[in-house]
Amino acid sequence: MKINSESKNLAINGGEPTRKKPWKDNFTFDLRENLAAFRAISSGYLSLFEGSPNPDPPFSFDGGPEVQGLENEWSDFYKIKYCVSVNSATSGLFAAIGALGIGFGDEVIVSPYTMTACAMAPMIYGGIPVFADVDKNTGCLDPNSIISKISERTKAIIVVHQFGFPANMIKIMDIAKKYDLKVIEDCAQAHGGVYNNQFVGTFGDIGVFSLNVNKTIQCGEGGICVTKSSDLDYKLRLIRNHGEAVISESDSSKFVNIAGFNYRMTEVTAAIAREQLKKLNFFNEKRLDLVNYFKEKLKRFDFLIPFEGPSVSKDNVSNKSIKSVYYIFPIKYLQKEINISRQEFINLIKAEGILFYEGYVKPLYLQSVYQKKSLFKFGYPFSAKENIDSNQNYNKGICPTAERLHFHETLVSEHIRLPHRKKDIDDIINAIQKIYSN
Repeated sequence: MKINSESKNLAINGGEPTRKKPWKDNFTFDLRENLAAFRAISSGYLSLFEGSPNPDPPFSFDGGPEVQGLENEWSDFYKIKYCVSVNSATSGLFAAIGALGIGFGDEVIVSPYTMTACAMAPMIYGGIPVFADVDKNTGCLDPNSIISKISERTKAIIVVHQFGFPANMIKIMDIAKKYDLKVIEDCAQAHGGVYNNQFVGTFGDIGVFSLNVNKTIQCGEGGICVTKSSDLDYKLRLIRNHGEAVISESDSSKFVNIAGFNYRMTEVTAAIAREQLKKLNFFNEKRLDLVNYFKEKLKRFDFLIPFEGPSVSKDNVSNKSIKSVYYIFPIKYLQKEINISRQEFINLIKAEGILFYEGYVKPLYLQSVYQKKSLFKFGYPFSAKENIDSNQNYNKGICPTAERLHFHETLVSEHIRLPHRKKDIDDIINAIQKIYSN
């Protein structure tokens, strides 16, 4: 099909834009969050953490009533025994690496098509990230690529449930079991996601969730770690709360030494997060209603194909349920079906008042830190003697699917969520139709 870029009714050429009103931000609060924050503030204690195992009440090594309440409610929701709140999912990833004892000489398999903290986490402790490619339909780690990256140094896999699509956790956990690897699940974008009738985050050794302002449920900044292991639960708590100051006074003989930080969540933040957690099922239900509506409308355009996500038949999970929760709506742009580039399409639709973004994130190994193989002084951790013989190939081309998705195919939209409605989705469709018709 031929696009007439000179068409006068296109907004980019001076025509009337399809949408003039601004898009709404991700505001999901109401009186309940206001009252929760007021409750926490009115207590007089904005934090009740103490970096000691035996402080005087009301202070505690485990925080105050709002923090502990959130952790208990999160454990109940996700049906997992232990939950540790932190001040961000990045802190949660760092704490997870520390709790699993990963360090110099170790490799961690990570996704290149995600937020930078996933690859940064092992390097903070001296480990080396090794990038595996992603599945073309989900953007999650491809199990076959994981296998190809395993070496005698490999100690763990960080699995990202990208875009709210659950990764193939059956195959990944089989790989982890076969090669004796630890598994960290990054569930920042997948609150309430389900694979094989089980919540994501509860398959591996540690699951990490984000409560950042952009996430499905939010409290500004914050994160949650979950685990089935009492040892990992205790290590996470030590790392969260100045653990090196606690070990010598602790009754535990399991942990001789540990580096602790301040990853603690405030009482106000936890109070807000408790109210948000109560709304998670509602938010996901409304988001998926918009997703399905948008998918149906998109069927008329052969150059815009929604990511498929995992499926029962493709992943062979015995008819158990899969629930993708669509943190954002990823679309494959097929330039061969239309005669304009992805960037030209973005320029056209942006002029119509619709925001799409191309590529999502550039594959992480193309960042300077990996190209120069230097994070700290003297090129550490890459130049450390323990890591010299590690698999440190960060050349362009090592993850062809991730590169194709980023540089050529992926479009993402953040509009397919509350507080938007179907009439807002109609504006997107009308703008696409206007461009397509011209």
